[in-house]
Amino acid sequence: MSRYTPAEIETKWQTAWDEAETFRATRSDDKPKYYVLEMFPYPSGRIHMGHVRNYTMGDVIARYRIATGHNVLHPMGWDAFGMPAENAAMERGGHPKDWTYGNIADMRAQMKPLGLSIDWSREFATCDPEYYGQQQALFLDFLEKGLVYRKNATVNWDPVDMTVLANEQVIDGKGWRSGAPVERRELTQWFFKISEYSEELLEAIDRLDNWPDKVKLMQRNWIGKSRGLQFDWALTEPSHGHETIVVYTTRPDTLLGASFLGISPDHPLAKALEADNPDLAAFNAECRRTGTSEEELERAEKKGFDTGLKVRHPLDPTWELPVWVANFILMDYGTGAIFGCPAHDQRDLDFCRKYDLPVIDTFLAIDDPTPVEAEAFVPPKTEKVKWINHFTGIDMATGQDAIDATITQAERDGWGTGVTKYRLRDWGLSRQRYWGCPIPVVHCEACGVAPEKKENLPVRLPEDVSFDQPGNPLDRHPTWRDVPCPACGAPAKRETDTMDTFVDSSWYFARFTAPDAETPTRMEDAAYWMNVDQYIGGIEHAILHLLYSRFFARAMHICGHLPESAIEPFDALFTQGMVTHEIYVTRDEKDRPVYHLPGDIEWHESGARLGATGEAVEVIPSAKMSKSKKNVVDPSDIIERYGADTARWFVLSDSPPERDVEWTAAGADAAYKHLARVHRLATEELVDPSAENPGEDEELYRAMHRTIHDVTMGVESFGFNAAIAKLYAFTSTIARSNAGGHAKREALRTLAQLMAPMTPHLSEEVWSLLGGEGLVVDAPWPVADEAFLVDDTVTLPIQINGKRRDEIEVPKDLDKAEVEKRALATEAVQKALAGGQPRKVIVVPGRIVNVVV
Repeated sequence: MSRYTPAEIETKWQTAWDEAETFRATRSDDKPKYYVLEMFPYPSGRIHMGHVRNYTMGDVIARYRIATGHNVLHPMGWDAFGMPAENAAMERGGHPKDWTYGNIADMRAQMKPLGLSIDWSREFATCDPEYYGQQQALFLDFLEKGLVYRKNATVNWDPVDMTVLANEQVIDGKGWRSGAPVERRELTQWFFKISEYSEELLEAIDRLDNWPDKVKLMQRNWIGKSRGLQFDWALTEPSHGHETIVVYTTRPDTLLGASFLGISPDHPLAKALEADNPDLAAFNAECRRTGTSEEELERAEKKGFDTGLKVRHPLDPTWELPVWVANFILMDYGTGAIFGCPAHDQRDLDFCRKYDLPVIDTFLAIDDPTPVEAEAFVPPKTEKVKWINHFTGIDMATGQDAIDATITQAERDGWGTGVTKYRLRDWGLSRQRYWGCPIPVVHCEACGVAPEKKENLPVRLPEDVSFDQPGNPLDRHPTWRDVPCPACGAPAKRETDTMDTFVDSSWYFARFTAPDAETPTRMEDAAYWMNVDQYIGGIEHAILHLLYSRFFARAMHICGHLPESAIEPFDALFTQGMVTHEIYVTRDEKDRPVYHLPGDIEWHESGARLGATGEAVEVIPSAKMSKSKKNVVDPSDIIERYGADTARWFVLSDSPPERDVEWTAAGADAAYKHLARVHRLATEELVDPSAENPGEDEELYRAMHRTIHDVTMGVESFGFNAAIAKLYAFTSTIARSNAGGHAKREALRTLAQLMAPMTPHLSEEVWSLLGGEGLVVDAPWPVADEAFLVDDTVTLPIQINGKRRDEIEVPKDLDKAEVEKRALATEAVQKALAGGQPRKVIVVPGRIVNVVV
């Protein structure tokens, strides 16, 4: 009997797949296609167990679809542009390109031992000029179709790093890297016109039947369709050319609860007023040093500046309200102006309490009509409330009913207009970075913005740059920056902004269909392979990446790069959970936490201790694996110790795939032992492979076909852990069975086929040992025989005086009299009767037999 040696077995079968080009995808009319894709990784340097879980899930689906007769595309690439590479160049020297491609090589070397069914011939990185050159071609096509444009926009500006920061890079009002206070500046930026597709993107969500409901809800909320009222507030005295202030509100029903009018620091009136008022100018400047995200403004202390201006209430000209500039109002939402209703908006309430402005209730809870004090009363719009202050005379009604009535009356009386707005804003793609896709335009004094000619693409990044100064090195690279205008030939300057890395990942799925094409896609290949049949990735990408990809697919169709059938590019989406691990902590002399790797820990009766020193270690319950917390497990170490199949089996078996899974050494050991058991069963000497044992054979076949059915259902529904539970049980059934050699061999070959998507190397070995033809990856998926799925018998428990004492197995259609006869003949009943007769026998067909003695 040979020993289970994963290192030998896995290398052997990976070589066999490579030599056979098993996973090379080519178009074929003989099979239905299937495109499975995991969200591609950023090349940070090492893969982690989260990567292993994500790619193993995709691999299970890909291998299963190969077995079910599909022509499978399963590619891999690298989301390779971005700030980490540039930061590494600043901190360590060198070039972002070298850092990035070095990391790609390391991660590829880690991934290949997993035995993934990837067509590596299609691999690319988004920093490859061949890729980003086609992205530049897309940009020019979008520009021609009016899908991309330039405008002034308020951005987060880091005055030290001299660059625009994304909202998530602003921490407590400071640049995440420099620590400098961030400023809000107006810069000319490039934008994709995604907002024009708000309604289309929203409506199409209802057709994404195979997307998780939580992701669809997140998409709906981000698009944020709302119906509200837009109307004017007349200034009591004109100011700087302004006679009115236009307000848009989604809660016009609370108009009689208004206590002030607020405008953004970037509102045209606020800018005009600050020219004459140094104090207001200073306040506005302070506000502009805050981040631009709604979340940032929500957390910030509510601050305001009384302009001294007043407006008349639209329903009562004698009612005057003060006009304040407020730091929590964004110019790019609505009109940049609000009316404050503190009783029913918490930020308005905080503001009014701070500045001693009135708080006026417009409705109260029906069951608790208490006026607002510390917390605003903000029930769902669908909840009925008691109205105490509404101009249409509404009494008991929902907020939505009151909103509708307000809009109707405002339009009827001519002082307001019902307006539908969306939260979704146009996508700003400009980044003041070097390591990104150059925007392919030049700026010419005579021609303005001139698109680069397509024959000059790609506009390559220069490699002779340095990062010894803050800011974008492209701005100070004259031989790259200063070029002739492609339209008139006059001296001009290249655009030095590069594209947001979300652009790179918003169309890579389409490029995989023809990565060697001399245009962004090759239509015949895109039409064949698209859509992605199964997309797999983390919930953290549930909003922006997916939304931008959906927009890009539409834009690419408009420009002739994708068929209309691909405007929703992902037919099915699965969001997997994380891999977690315990955190091990000691404390230094200043009581600061010191984190330790799992390999540094030894376990004793007294608990966890550092192996090197014996110091006691605090164990924190499982959390997401993090390099900073050192609770990481290196897949290479696991593969070296246990083999890739053990790692794959464990990350699939221990938890439903949409939930987190905790990596434990004990779990990995158990998985390894099980796989070794399967190998041992396959290598045991079968005395007579042709021998039969009819009764036992049938039971084994029955178990085999039930397992085929259950595992198939599990794989197709992403119930991998449930499928593996059935495979555990079937392995035990085979081990206990007294079936003949022929039936056992067939059962073991079937076990190999069913395990092949999860443990492909071991399955190939078992298949080969048991005489399977060819490679198991190419073998057709087993089909359950329906005849074996029908239970002809049923097991009935026997209760004697209310307690279960025995059971009998009888044919399903046996009549009650015969069931009663067999039950009374059992040893347990005969012993209880002691020669007498039962007082009562109750037979519940298919369920139970009750005997009263």
